[in-house]
Order: sequence, then structure tokens, then C-alpha cells
Amino acid sequence: MNTFTLNRLIPFAVLALAAIVAMFIPSLPNFSDTSKYNGADIAWVAVGASLVFLMTPGLSFFYGGMVNRKNVISTMIKSFVATGIISLLWVVVGFGLSFGPSIGGFIGNPSSHFFFKDVNSPAPWSLAPTIPLLLFALFQMKFAIITPALVVGAVAERIRFTSYLVFIVLFGLLIYAPIAHWTWHPDGLLFKMGVLDFAGGTVVHISAGCAALAGAIVLKKRKSKEVQPANIPYVVLGTGLLWFGWFGFNAGSALGANDLAVSAFATTNTASAVAGLSWMLFDYARGKKPTVLGFCIGAVVGLVAITPAAGYVAIPQSAFIGFIAAIISNVAVYWKEKSGIDDTLDVFPCHGLGGMVGMVLTGVFATKNVNPAGGIGLWYGESALFISQLKGLAIVVAYSFTVSLVIFKVLDLLNPIRVSQKEEERGLDETQHGEKYVQGTLLVDHNGSLLEKDPVEPLAI
Repeated sequence: MNTFTLNRLIPFAVLALAAIVAMFIPSLPNFSDTSKYNGADIAWVAVGASLVFLMTPGLSFFYGGMVNRKNVISTMIKSFVATGIISLLWVVVGFGLSFGPSIGGFIGNPSSHFFFKDVNSPAPWSLAPTIPLLLFALFQMKFAIITPALVVGAVAERIRFTSYLVFIVLFGLLIYAPIAHWTWHPDGLLFKMGVLDFAGGTVVHISAGCAALAGAIVLKKRKSKEVQPANIPYVVLGTGLLWFGWFGFNAGSALGANDLAVSAFATTNTASAVAGLSWMLFDYARGKKPTVLGFCIGAVVGLVAITPAAGYVAIPQSAFIGFIAAIISNVAVYWKEKSGIDDTLDVFPCHGLGGMVGMVLTGVFATKNVNPAGGIGLWYGESALFISQLKGLAIVVAYSFTVSLVIFKVLDLLNPIRVSQKEEERGLDETQHGEKYVQGTLLVDHNGSLLEKDPVEPLAI
């Protein structure tokens, strides 16, 4: 058996091994004591988990619509395949690494919930006492899924599919799990420092944004940087799904059907709405046309920026967060275009910087009038939280970027992660997946008979 054949067999063999091991994991009784749970809280968090899951196919449409037509399918599957890889990884060791008993505040014990062992325990998660531990684990799984999926936008149109699959696994184990543990576990490093991240500003967006920057640096520029969006309606659809799903992302992070969930819902919508307008009208003020892409990208930046702050700031301040985050990301995209970094879909300027702005402004506008368990921001006269946010941000940026850079470089040394020039020119849909994204308007008569195919006004079919 040659090396090429062996390399093809390894991924399937790993999956088969996991499935076989699963047969021998003993089954445990279902929840033995349900008296402590609240039915409304269970219902809301279950809905929230479903909404967060919807964000990943939404992201696929969002990214897929913005790349060249020859790379639509490859870009979409790179995001969507995370639903498979991370779901399995989370069940096997991911949840234990993130939320298992802390080992020195740095990582959870992976054996504590190996193959979801003891997730049916009558003891709920300490910060979510009214819902089963299993539901909390499933809710957190959806966050773990979308985080590596975000990185796709920076490395689109030139990374090998198999290399990206390995990156997803390593990112989940070496980057996402530690940062989630630091931030959301009561014994975690950042949690004990007083860092506030309501729904994933550091854990999701800063970590993914910095990983995206590292990936863009290692992969270098595409041969042609001209990106003609394949399908702007896809981008609109993706934005709508992301916006809709984000209500579960942020409001669901209240982990209960309560007033905090309602407040997070309102701040999420407000920040996104203002950010979409801010991006579009800022472009217009600078002499550009008000574009569909501008509003959509701005709205997503607003969602990113409000994520860490959603359950700690009031609604009026969320409007300012969305407004300023969109301008900062917009200017950063302009500067990035002048640099030598080819971040295909501006993941770092939008998600990385958007998350950073949100983390900093959480330290500015947080108020205990919204969440007594939160903190008091700089705007209200106290500096301790603001300083903690800056420290936490610096730690996560340094860790995520450095480890991601090492992962990409090591993978590239073992096997080049970039496709060949010929494959890049033909497009990754065909060369990586043997599939094509077809466009064209089919003209039919009143009986439905095909008359001709008009390539002038394309329509995805």
C-alpha cells in the first residue's frame, strides 16, 4: 500500500475507530431527578441551541455568495462540514476539555465526559441550575461548531479540503477548548480574572479572527484577488439566517427564559440594525454607492461586536457599539486591501476586530442594572472591568494567533495545504469535490417547454 492510499484511508479509519469505541461505552439512566429543572428554561435553551445550529448553514450561504462562482461549493462545505467534525469531537472529548473539572484553570479533564459520560448526571452545570447538563452541553456544542467554520472565509479559494478538515480538529482541541475553559468555566483563568464574555466575543470571534489571520499569512495571496460575488442573494439569505440564529446565540446564553434573555435579544437586534446602516451610510458618505453587501457585512459586524456585551449592556449603548464597530471594521477592510495579506472575505477585520471592539466596549458600558452578576464599566466610573477586558483580549489574541500559526505551518510542512496553481485556476469546486455550481436563466414558453439558455442574466439553479 503506497503513502497516497494510506493518507486517504486514515480519516475513515479514525472515524471507524471512534464509532467502534462508542459501542462499548456503557449507557446510563436518563435524568434521575427532574424536580430541580424549569420547563420554560429547558424549552428556551433547546430553541436557542437550534437557532445557533442554523447559523452554520447561514454562514455557508453568506460566505458562498461572496466568492467566485468556481469556488462556491467548496467554500460552503468547508463551513458546513464542521457540523459533523465538531459534533463528534465534542461528544468524545471536546465537552470534557471545555467544561470538565479544571486542571489548573487551563483546561478541563477530558476523561470526565468521555463520549458524553455522566452528562445525564442529576447535577446540572453550576451556572445553569435549571436545565439538564446534557442540554447545556448541546447548546455549547453549537458554539464550538461555528467557530472554526468562521475561519473558512480567510483561506477560501486556495486551501485543500483535507488540510482544512485536519485544521478543524486541531483548532477544536488546541484553541477552542482551552479558551472556552478559561472564559466560561468558574475555575478558568479568564473567568477568575473577572473577564466578561456573555456569548463568545473572545471564545468564538476573536479566536476565529486571529486564526483566520494566521491562515491567510501562511497560505499567502491568491493568484487572482479579483472576487466577483457569485450570488449576492445568497449573501442576503445567509445574513438573514445568521441574524435570526444570533438571537439563540446571545439571548440563549442567558441559559433561561428570563428578563436577561429578553434584554440580550433586544441589544442583539439593535446593534446589528445600527451596524448595517452604519457600514452602508459610511460608504455612501465617502462617495460610494449604498450596496447590498455593505449592509449585510455591517449587520454581521454588529452581531459580532454585541456578542460579548449582549447580557451586560443596556439597549441604548448597544446602538453605539454597533455603530462604531462597523466603522472600525470598514476602515480596517480598506487598510487590509493596501497590505499584502489576502484575507479573502475579511474575517479578521470583521470577526477579529469586531470581537475586540465588543470586548473593550463591554468594559466600557457594562452595568449591573442590566445584569447584577456582571460588572461596572468605565463609562460608569470604574476601571477594574475595563482593565480585565484588555488583559483577557491580549491573552486570547496572542494565544489564538500563535497556536493557529503553528498549526497551519506544521500542516503545510507535512503536506502542502495549498492547492496547485492549476487547481486554483480551475476552481476548487471541480478539483476538490468534482462538483460544479451552475448558473443560468432557463427561458420557457407558456407550456413550460425549454426555449433557450440565456447566460446574460444568471440565476442559480
